[in-house]
Amino acid sequence: MAKRVRIPIKPVNRRSKVLILPTPEEDEAINRGISEDPDTWELSDEEFTQLRPFRGRPLGSGSRVKVTLRLDEDTIKRFRATGPGWQTRLNDLLISAAKKAGI
Repeated sequence: MAKRVRIPIKPVNRRSKVLILPTPEEDEAINRGISEDPDTWELSDEEFTQLRPFRGRPLGSGSRVKVTLRLDEDTIKRFRATGPGWQTRLNDLLISAAKKAGI
């Protein structure tokens, strides 16, 4: 059995200090599993060149301001239960209510 390679890395947190690469046998088993999976495929060179890096959250409008606001716990639970984007939906509702109130 081949020895695993340990590469020191910059720690992200207290626990992650070493990156352990798979052995050649493990790497071969991983690649074999990938090639046998019908839902996975290798990108062509053309597809690969069209990839763009994804870096964090998408950029917003840049016009939002961070505030501290106290709301009922039930209100926050209901919006969070709607899934990702709940803060945007809450913001949209506030905009709509402000327009209706003539603010």
